[in-house]
Amino acid sequence: MPNIQTQDPKFFLQMATPEDAALVVSFMKKLGAFQKMSDKITATPERIERLLAAKQGEAVFGVYDGTTVGFAYFHQKSSAFTGRLGLYIDGFFIDESMRGKRLGNIMMQFLSKHALDRGCEMLEWGCLDWNTPAIEFYQKLGAYCVDTMRIYRLSPENLTANALLFKG
Repeated sequence: MPNIQTQDPKFFLQMATPEDAALVVSFMKKLGAFQKMSDKITATPERIERLLAAKQGEAVFGVYDGTTVGFAYFHQKSSAFTGRLGLYIDGFFIDESMRGKRLGNIMMQFLSKHALDRGCEMLEWGCLDWNTPAIEFYQKLGAYCVDTMRIYRLSPENLTANALLFKG
């Protein structure tokens, strides 16, 4: 896929291919370290490659002056609450040395346009409650917090254990 030029002549966006899986994982590890959750990043290049190849996940990289400095990993979702289609950003990170150059804004503008181009009516993501700079950034974009719910997840082991209990 060709590079997507932005309003900053030194900055372009590039959609990930399955061959970029290791780069996605490296950015997820940077995000995990920043969030003090390195141990929670268990993705492998093989798993990410599978998701990218099946179009069950997508990523876009931000490249500044020839160096990849940011990324967003996302997938399509829908909401039974709103009856709307959307994109969910599962990972978003700009290298610390590149923050303040409006690159995150450009990436969020792209993701917003990308969502609309697909017929989506929302863009959604999570943010840790202690990450004040990110919260302020998102609020400047016009985002609001849906803070009345917690996210729960079954691990692969518990998912299997629950599935085995189904008598259908």
